[in-house]
Amino acid sequence: MPYRLASRTGQLLIDTAALGLAYVGAYLLRFEGRVPPEMLRTLAWTFPYVVALQYFLMRALGVHRLAWRYIGLPDVRKIAGVIATGTFILLMTRLSIPRLARGAPYMVRALIPIGIILSFGVMGFMAIVGVRVIRRMSAERLESDSRTRPRAEPIPTMLIGAGRAGVLVAKEIAARPDLGMRPVGFLDDDTGKHGTVVHGVPVVGATKDLEELCIRRGAKQALITVAAAPGQEIRRITKLCEAANIPVKIIPGIFEIVGGTVNLSRIRKVAIEDLLGREPVTLDEAAIDSVVKHRTVLVTGAGGSIGAELCRQVCRFSPRALLLLEHSENNLFHIERELRRQYPSLLIHALLADIRDVPRMDALFRAHKPNVVFHAAAHKHVPMMEANPGEAIKNNVLGTKSLAELSDAHSVGEFVMISTDKAVNPTSVMGVSKRAAEIFIQALSQRSKTRFVAVRFGNVLGSAGSVVPIFEEQIARGGPVTITDPEMQRYFMTIPEACQLVLQAGSMGRGGEIFVLDMGEPIKIMDLARDLIELSGLRVGEDIEIEVTGARPGEKLFEELSLAEEGAERTRHPKVYIGRIKPHPWDEVLRSIGELERATVSPDPHAIREIFGRFVPEFQPMSARGASVAPVARAITTARPTPSSPIVPRAVATES
Repeated sequence: MPYRLASRTGQLLIDTAALGLAYVGAYLLRFEGRVPPEMLRTLAWTFPYVVALQYFLMRALGVHRLAWRYIGLPDVRKIAGVIATGTFILLMTRLSIPRLARGAPYMVRALIPIGIILSFGVMGFMAIVGVRVIRRMSAERLESDSRTRPRAEPIPTMLIGAGRAGVLVAKEIAARPDLGMRPVGFLDDDTGKHGTVVHGVPVVGATKDLEELCIRRGAKQALITVAAAPGQEIRRITKLCEAANIPVKIIPGIFEIVGGTVNLSRIRKVAIEDLLGREPVTLDEAAIDSVVKHRTVLVTGAGGSIGAELCRQVCRFSPRALLLLEHSENNLFHIERELRRQYPSLLIHALLADIRDVPRMDALFRAHKPNVVFHAAAHKHVPMMEANPGEAIKNNVLGTKSLAELSDAHSVGEFVMISTDKAVNPTSVMGVSKRAAEIFIQALSQRSKTRFVAVRFGNVLGSAGSVVPIFEEQIARGGPVTITDPEMQRYFMTIPEACQLVLQAGSMGRGGEIFVLDMGEPIKIMDLARDLIELSGLRVGEDIEIEVTGARPGEKLFEELSLAEEGAERTRHPKVYIGRIKPHPWDEVLRSIGELERATVSPDPHAIREIFGRFVPEFQPMSARGASVAPVARAITTARPTPSSPIVPRAVATES
């Protein structure tokens, strides 16, 4: 604290001295160094008032809070605005003085020449900005000198993509010798850039000539510097680098490039999400603001893959408070620690609790009064729930029921439940339990002022227990990589993309809707396994085997799709669809939920499945559906939109 106080005092003195020197300099400039005695008297009489005016405006408009060592164009614009305001006030005062001097002759002493006022404005701006630029330059030089120098010669690196992100990367590499990279050229498919120089790095040609240009320029590695390249483009570039025997890395994604900076310490190898990447999601941020900004937001399952990313995305929209609800102490510790570090000014409450503990949850609702609930807590592993159906009821059905009823009782504004495409014509206990939860919140929405909605999506890349981490673990062990069927297909999206669209759907809900996210194109699990093996620098069949084990209990071979006539409608967002399904009668829902609650203690999983079957008639366990799954899926996946048949894009999961 004493150091900070001394630093701020020093900055105050420097700013005051800079403004004072600028004011004196304006007189010297105006009179070419020979200031007349009468003007010296004006200078002496007005000096404290003029300098104090400019400094007061700088304090009032927040210039003193701008960090000197990180000054940038936005800061320069703000300083210019403050100085211009002060100059305008001085000019208006100057024009008013002749009238005021009639009754007070001594006011003539404050008659500052207009040329001096204008000169002071320019010189004051240069002085205030100048001291900050000097501070930034000295800090960057000290930082550069203090960094550990590379142990070896910098690696000659070919940068791929000379766009905005490429410029940021070139600047960062130039300022960071510790990164151990030396750019030897840019490759870009825009021929208009060929022959130009981007921040000291020449654009030497197109990506199709990668191998030849890397040899000519002596490049030993390649770095993809395109922040939002589609997956097919990343795949193409990766193949070119493999053919040229050039290691390839990639910069962080577009979500990690904020405010014109890129953190190159997070450069990494090309990952599977890069190969499967799609266009970045464009959000209607004003709509999300209306739901999240300055409100208290509760996220259940906050320590899980989806819940944690939802918390990160919610923080971007400045809630009044964020409530992290999680039953795993370790997961809660990690997400709270991360968010407090990244958002130190945000009010965050870490709540260790189980959504099934109604008295505890009621006490939390009373204490914190959430306005919005994002419900991501759930049991999600299909085979595990097949073996333990009673637990699926307790958590996915009864936990959602109690949380929804508390939201209704405590006047929560919006309740968004994270659902799954496995709830569509469910074949597993996990899927049917989520469908039962959907049915309950839909029915409750008809009787409540709270806006209850559900958001369905498929698999997310990298979520805990999902296929990608499992494959990576198997590859690290030396194989084999196991898949259940060579024809199995799934839809994938990244965790940030899914969570952003959940926020978007939550802002659209009016109550009772089931939103469906556009999941892109289906991916064969076999192709996914091959890509992961190759990205690890290994070869399928030679280094790592792929072993087919057969479908697990409750698994579908294909994910099903939805036609427009089945209820899915377009929304104003191109990646969010809405399914309007008639709610079940309230009495029937309560009766079925009661049956499920009593069945949680049953040792007979078949009895539980029968109750689910009566509650959700479309539930067909895999043993009942048998070989009929594949033909149905093939018939749906081959459907194509025609001008006369408005079909929802194939990426949309089925509404029931």
